[in-house]
Amino acid sequence: MPEAASAQPTRATLGAGEFDRDTALTPREPGVYDIDLSAGWTIINAVNGGYLLAVLGRALADALPHPDPFTLSAHYLTASQPGPAVVRTETVRTGRTLSTGQASLFQFDEQGREVERIRVLASYGDLDSLPDDVRTTAKPPAIPPMEQCFGAEDGAAPVDGSSAIADRLMLKLDPSTLGWALGQPSGKGEMRAWFGLADGREPDPFSLLLAVDALPPTAFELGLSGWVPTVELTVHVRSRPAPGPLRVSITTRNLAGGFLEEDAEVWDSDDRLVAQSRQLARARLA
Repeated sequence: MPEAASAQPTRATLGAGEFDRDTALTPREPGVYDIDLSAGWTIINAVNGGYLLAVLGRALADALPHPDPFTLSAHYLTASQPGPAVVRTETVRTGRTLSTGQASLFQFDEQGREVERIRVLASYGDLDSLPDDVRTTAKPPAIPPMEQCFGAEDGAAPVDGSSAIADRLMLKLDPSTLGWALGQPSGKGEMRAWFGLADGREPDPFSLLLAVDALPPTAFELGLSGWVPTVELTVHVRSRPAPGPLRVSITTRNLAGGFLEEDAEVWDSDDRLVAQSRQLARARLA
C-alpha cells in the first residue's frame, strides 16, 4: 500500500470558526443583543477595533432587512474591555436596495454606570445582487509570496501584550514594511501583509471588517512606538471575497497634531478590491 499522506489540519468552516463564535450575539429583545467580548481579540489589553466593528456589523445584519454591510462608519468613544456588553440597534431607513441603521455598544464601568463604547452608522444591501462591471485604476499591492513574508511566529517583534489577537490570525508581513521590527523604520508609513484567520476559516464580508484594522500600525514605520488608538473608522465593503488569503495594504500620508490617517485596501485571491477603509487615529509622539 502507498505511504499514507500527512494529515492536514482541519479548517474551520464558514460560520463555525472562532471568529464566528466570538462575534455571535444573543438577542435579548428586538434590536437589543448581549455578548461576552472575548479576550482573544485584545491588543495591549484593549479589544481590537476591527473585531468590535464585526460584532456591531453582525447585530445590524440581524436587525436590518438586508444581509451585507456596504458601508460602516464607527466612532470609538471609550476603550472596550473583554467581558459582558450590550448592543442596541435602530433602523433609520429601509429601501429596496439599501437599508440604513445605527448601533451602539455599551459596557459598565467600575462604578456600575453604563458607558457607550462605540457608535456606528451603516448601510446594508445584498452583495450578490451587484453588477459585475468593474472600471478601476486600482492595482493589487505588490507583496512577496507568502513564504517570503514574516509572521509573529517568525520573530516579527509583536507589540507587548498583542499576542492574544496574533494567535488568532494568519498574518504574514511584507519584509519591506518590517524595518520597525529591526529598529530601522523606513519613515514611509506603509504596512502590507497576507491576512487570514488562523483556524483556516475563509473570508466573508464580516471578516473584512477585521482585516482593515488587524495589521501593525503604520506609525511603527514612521518611527513611533506604542499602540495607536482609533478615533474613527469608515469601511466600504465592495464585493464578497473569494476563498483564499487576502492581501492588505495600509498607508499613511499625513501625521499632524498628534493624529494620523490610515487608508487600507483589501484584495482577495481573485485580484478584486473587496474592501477599503480610512481611519483617524491618535499617535502617541513621546
